[in-house]
Amino acid sequence: MTKSELMARLAELFIENNEGTELQAKDIEYGVKVLVDTMTRSLAKGQRIEIRGFGSFDLNYRPPRVGRNPKTGERVEVPAKRVPHFKPGKELRERVDQAFAA
Repeated sequence: MTKSELMARLAELFIENNEGTELQAKDIEYGVKVLVDTMTRSLAKGQRIEIRGFGSFDLNYRPPRVGRNPKTGERVEVPAKRVPHFKPGKELRERVDQAFAA
């Protein structure tokens, strides 16, 4: 699911099913963008994000190493870096497992 598909699904759920509410498509788009931006900024600061029942986002450290250029085969120094990592929560794992078991 892409970000635009997520926004379309939320709009479908909240706009069409709740007639008379003040929520509009632009509000949903803004909310999703703010959520993603906030999560990105938190990870960039080195903070951990935990959403109970869904999972957690953390940073993994990758030490420096020597790699190879696949085209020329020459050695390349790859610097150390931190990469985002998602760990699904127990409830998410169980729901996915049940969906595929059915």
